[in-house]
Amino acid sequence: MRVIAGTARSLRLKTPDGLDTRPTTDRIKETLFNMLMPYIPGAVFVDLFSGSGGIGIEAISRGAKKAYFVENNQKALDCINDNLSHTHFDTQAVVLKQDVFSALRGSIKEDADVIFMDPPYNQQYEKKAMEIIRDASYVTEDTLIVIEAALDTDFDFITSLGFSVIKEKLYKTNKHVFIKRS
Repeated sequence: MRVIAGTARSLRLKTPDGLDTRPTTDRIKETLFNMLMPYIPGAVFVDLFSGSGGIGIEAISRGAKKAYFVENNQKALDCINDNLSHTHFDTQAVVLKQDVFSALRGSIKEDADVIFMDPPYNQQYEKKAMEIIRDASYVTEDTLIVIEAALDTDFDFITSLGFSVIKEKLYKTNKHVFIKRS
């Protein structure tokens, strides 16, 4: 896995050992960031279920001013910190060793421009996270929420929470769902 573009372009990133994380492939990451580019320059980016930190690091490399990394697995946290040190993005990062739901309830201290989450598939964590995000003060009408999920994940619950799906990008085994406040 590597940084695709920006100031850290081509730098290799570590991934945690084991099967606890599913790093987003370079090809899917490139497609995702092509769609996110209007939102990234100067952004506050939130990377939930961060894993290796590759998504948040890509955002900083492409011009985000700050990224929050939320992860509670110690091996993944060590990997995130190593990758931030390797890319020299330590000062633009806030690494939170927390459960995502706890972090969403009080650890994000400024308006988020982009919230990205890649939760374990088929656990309904995206629904639980969106129920918390609905009432979060750091989520504005301009905040873009992107969820990476299994292809068969149902997002019908989104409208009842006051959000709308504005775009879906389908891949072979998963999808990115782009969401904003209604």
